[in-house]
Amino acid sequence: MTNLPPPAEELRFLDAELRQLDVRRATLLRRRAWLVHTLQATAARQPALGPGTAPVGPPAGTGAAARRPEATAPGVQNVLLVLGGVLLTIAAIAFTLVSWGHLGIAGRALVLGALTVGALGAPVALLRRGLRSTAEAVAALGTALTVLDAYALHEVAFPGTDGAGYTATASAVLAALWAVYGVRLGLRHPLPLAVATAHLPLLLGAIAVGAGPYTLTAVSLATAAGGTAVALRAALLPVRIVAVTGALGTGAAGVLSAGWLCWSASGPGPAARAAALLLVAAALALVAGRFVPRPEISVGAAFAAGLCVVAGAGGVLRVTVPGEWTVPGCLACAIALLATERTRLHHPLRQGLVRASAAVQGFAVLWTLPLVAGCVLGPAVRGAHPWSGTPRDFRDAVFAGLPRPPYAGTAPLVLAVVAAVLVVAGHRTARRPAVTVAAPVLGWAAALVLPVVLQLPYAAGLVAHAVVVAAALFFAVRLGRADKRPSPPSLTALLLALVTSVGLALVSLASEPATIAVLGTLTVLFAAAGLRPGPAPFAAPAALCHATALACAIGASAGRPPHHTALLVLVVPAVAALIASRTGGSRTGGSRTGGSRTGGSRTGGSRATVPVEVAGAAAGLLALALAAPEPPMLALVLSLCGAVAAATALRPERRAAGWAAAALFLLATWVRLAAWDVAAPEAYTLPVTGPALIVGLLRRRRDAAVSSWTAYGSGLAVTLVPSLLAAWDDQHWLRPLALGVAALAVTLAGARHRLQAPLVLGPGVLALVALHELTPYLAQVVGALPRWAPPAVVGLVLLVLGATYEQRLRDARRLREALGRLG
Repeated sequence: MTNLPPPAEELRFLDAELRQLDVRRATLLRRRAWLVHTLQATAARQPALGPGTAPVGPPAGTGAAARRPEATAPGVQNVLLVLGGVLLTIAAIAFTLVSWGHLGIAGRALVLGALTVGALGAPVALLRRGLRSTAEAVAALGTALTVLDAYALHEVAFPGTDGAGYTATASAVLAALWAVYGVRLGLRHPLPLAVATAHLPLLLGAIAVGAGPYTLTAVSLATAAGGTAVALRAALLPVRIVAVTGALGTGAAGVLSAGWLCWSASGPGPAARAAALLLVAAALALVAGRFVPRPEISVGAAFAAGLCVVAGAGGVLRVTVPGEWTVPGCLACAIALLATERTRLHHPLRQGLVRASAAVQGFAVLWTLPLVAGCVLGPAVRGAHPWSGTPRDFRDAVFAGLPRPPYAGTAPLVLAVVAAVLVVAGHRTARRPAVTVAAPVLGWAAALVLPVVLQLPYAAGLVAHAVVVAAALFFAVRLGRADKRPSPPSLTALLLALVTSVGLALVSLASEPATIAVLGTLTVLFAAAGLRPGPAPFAAPAALCHATALACAIGASAGRPPHHTALLVLVVPAVAALIASRTGGSRTGGSRTGGSRTGGSRTGGSRATVPVEVAGAAAGLLALALAAPEPPMLALVLSLCGAVAAATALRPERRAAGWAAAALFLLATWVRLAAWDVAAPEAYTLPVTGPALIVGLLRRRRDAAVSSWTAYGSGLAVTLVPSLLAAWDDQHWLRPLALGVAALAVTLAGARHRLQAPLVLGPGVLALVALHELTPYLAQVVGALPRWAPPAVVGLVLLVLGATYEQRLRDARRLREALGRLG
């Protein structure tokens, strides 16, 4: 029987065997990697060696890794060939330009002819031997020599010919020769050179015959058409690159030239000819985009085509219709491009034309921007000169002190048309949320600038803008959702209503009756909109702000001073507190009613609570600022503000407003005392101490764990500390006596109820008062003593203190513990 080892022994044996196998495998992998590297290095150095001639060991002196060459053989070959061709070309140019005059006519022709024929014929033999790179280099030299031959021919045979005409003919001939030469021999570089040179003959020929700008533009477009055709038909990538580059360059030059001619033309005829050139460019772009395989290029070509069509139409309209109708005409052409969306045109082309239409519409909207900005910002200038007189018309009221944009008569039409296009297109676009916001904004802008453009009377313009505010609020209410936050269209309508209302209020400052009527109307409109939970967070504060402005206007109209107007402004914080009390506490109210509608409405109203309270607080601050110059009226206003804050503190969620109410009441008291020329600090501090002590007493009755410092410390310190400072400089006996009696009463009360704060503050103040009263007598005693007595007394005291230091520490510890046991 086989004697099997125990499991633990067998496990150790297996682990040892596995470790040995891992070591052996790692050794073999390193050896294999070295062999592979060695074979690769040997193959790179000796490509002609057979598979059996590779060395089996590392070369001497090189180690385990062989050095690789830093440059490949084809790279070295190309460098040498290119350098040689360049040097030969430079030599030929130098010979032609410098040494030409040393030879006769026959010698010149013989030398150049021999060099050219040799350079062009040598690639044939080189290609037969398989030396393609060398053939390319020699052929490049030959093509350079053909250019020198053309130059030499002009200098010798045709010295009197026009340079542009001869260059056009020579470039055409050279392009044809290079194309045939490259196709016959199958070389790479002659064809791109031929395509690049083929862009020159037409343009140079037109310049030679003295063609005008329209002919030169047409020639540029024709050259671009030829380059486009070559780019679409060519199979070689270098040829396509050269053709596309040339077509884009000549096409862009032609389009820019045609656009400049069209928009600078002085009559319909020249503008129509330039527009025809733009239409030709558009047709070329559409044809190119139809046959280009990449969709993004097709979209770009169609986009450029659409812009060319609109630019041509706009240039013709500029000289045939009044100036203010040029932009609407371009807009009409852009909208007409949208009709291609329903045609069978290639989809990328349709997409590019639609984008071109959108771009033109955007430019048209930007054209109206100065007028819209003036209507929004212009009324701010009117605020610096209120009630200066009724303007002649509404445009003078809006653009008071601002330049008026020219050709703005059709701006409302442009804005309305673009808004209508957005509304129609919004049903078929994936960006519908953005469209639902942009369309109302454009419609609002059209309605805003219409009274200015029509130069309506001042009152009619105010009514028109008030109608715009009412319409925006109506749409905000209709589009809003009662149980959720405002939707983007509703929020947009609310913001537009707010912006319009601010501008309308500023414009109305030109006339006193208009100001009161407009502010009253705006207050009513926003208050009505604030009844709905959706727009309430925006409409209710706006109503309060307009009501505040209305109160100020009524006070100024009645001829009352500002501190009297402050009382009228205080109505707004009171109304705001009332509204906040009706809209707050939504969760409790909603849970008690149990109805989903009631709970949702209260939730919407609760979102308006904080904005309403902020608007009320702002109105209160304005009232305080108006009443500040008159202290008696300021005290009254502070008291009324404190009453409003106290009423707000009655709500469970606004208990913290009680602190503001107390502060306002205290400030009102102080201001009244200051108005009465009261200088005694107790008159200012006792109104604080009394309520503070009462509040502390009530709090300790509810919670016995409250410290006496928390309950009574601040209230006592408010009166005791200022009175002590005042008594220290007081030369009479009444204040120190009253302060000492008060401190004694505080001390006795603290001892009676075992409270720490009165037992510390009362004795401390009493001791300082006593010290103040005994100071003159102490000074007399010190003056009567000899000079050695004070140091002796001090030394004796120090000795006694040092002798009983430990006992004093024990007594101090006991006193601290006793105070700690007090309340």
